[in-house]
Amino acid sequence: MEDRRHRILEWGCVCSDGMVLVDEETVREGRRVTATLLAAFRYGREDLDVLGLTFRKDLISQQYQVFPPNPSQTTRPLTRLQERLKRKLGDLAFPFWFEVPPRSASSVTLQPAPGDTGKPCGVDYELKTIVGTPDSNASDRQRRNSSVRLAIRKLTYAPWEARPQPTADVSKDFMMSAGLLHMEASLDKEMYYHGESIAVNVHLQNNSNKSVKKLKVSVVQIADICLFTTASYTCEVARVESA
Repeated sequence: MEDRRHRILEWGCVCSDGMVLVDEETVREGRRVTATLLAAFRYGREDLDVLGLTFRKDLISQQYQVFPPNPSQTTRPLTRLQERLKRKLGDLAFPFWFEVPPRSASSVTLQPAPGDTGKPCGVDYELKTIVGTPDSNASDRQRRNSSVRLAIRKLTYAPWEARPQPTADVSKDFMMSAGLLHMEASLDKEMYYHGESIAVNVHLQNNSNKSVKKLKVSVVQIADICLFTTASYTCEVARVESA
């Protein structure tokens, strides 16, 4: 099975397309091959799933019958990627298409807290291909070696725009001290992409009689989770301390 692993959304629907290579035995026996696109939000640890209660909410579930081709399904012209894969893989490669609804959640992972185990919470997308019997459907129980799973990510493209530098300042007074300790922190820009370094400029003005012994800068991930009630999840991602 071939597919691009990242989908970048600017606005509206985003299409996910690819090819499934089916072996000759599956074609000869007329077994059904179904591709399924799943998106789910996990908001609890997997080891807490007991008595049929799971901390997981399915957001998207779409199916596409890859083989044999279903005439009732909407077909499209092959994309450039599918055309290249078709020439490379041969006649046993069959296409599939999915449309992710607009305003659907992007892939996100909540930074696990210290001591957390298992799969982290967040929104994840998965593409699953199942080989069944000629009269089966995708919901039937399948053998372990008759399915292929592929994790994909849906990303939201954020174009760069010239905006003022983020700046924050705070002043603190102390008992038995007439002056104030003033601190101002600023960033070189408002938006950062994955893999970029974050440059933090800190300016201290100490008019008190206290001594500043250590400076700590941390990056905190804050996520508002809306389920039965709205909760805020906060976790420290990175920290730098002065010597």
